[in-house]
Amino acid sequence: QAKYLAQIILVGAQVVGRAFMRALRQEFAASQAAADARGRAERPQSAAASRIIGISLQEAQQILNVSKLNPEEIQKNYDHLFKVNDKSVGGSFYLQSKVVRAKERLDEELRIQAKGDKEKGRKAET
Repeated sequence: QAKYLAQIILVGAQVVGRAFMRALRQEFAASQAAADARGRAERPQSAAASRIIGISLQEAQQILNVSKLNPEEIQKNYDHLFKVNDKSVGGSFYLQSKVVRAKERLDEELRIQAKGDKEKGRKAET
């Protein structure tokens, strides 16, 4: 009796384990496909900035809670979040560093956009 019960439990665990691994592989493949699609959708300079800074534009916007690339709003939210997450007031250095990285990414995106606007202005003149 106990032998059969142990075999049933073992087989059941193997089936569940295989199903879990299959679901994990599918989720990983879907995640990779979504990341590849996002990378293709971004402009080349923007995608390069995401790789260098290690944070996507969307993630940076979420961290700093901004929907549009407005320098004043970015700076205001950055100052607030940096101050709130200061370790001296019980904040988290990890969160503070995320805020700094998000600001760096958004500043880089603003710089890329300004450069692109300047190049478009030169092309319109010719």
